[in-house]
Amino acid sequence: MEVIQSIDKLRELQNANALPGPIGIVPTMGDLHKGHLRLVDRCLLQCPTCITTVFVNPLQFGPNEDFENYPR
Repeated sequence: MEVIQSIDKLRELQNANALPGPIGIVPTMGDLHKGHLRLVDRCLLQCPTCITTVFVNPLQFGPNEDFENYPR
């Protein structure tokens, strides 16, 4: 497993053929849980490479909600 924190790094790995394809993706919105891990397991049954995104969208938080402390 490798944590990739930029699109440039992902492209670098793709260009070096370091990511066997096809590539599956499991998008998340932070606060990872067992359900996300089940989706990753399912993805890996179908694809040799699975990418999981962790994106916390500030637009989903109201004015009194704690965006800054939301788990990532």
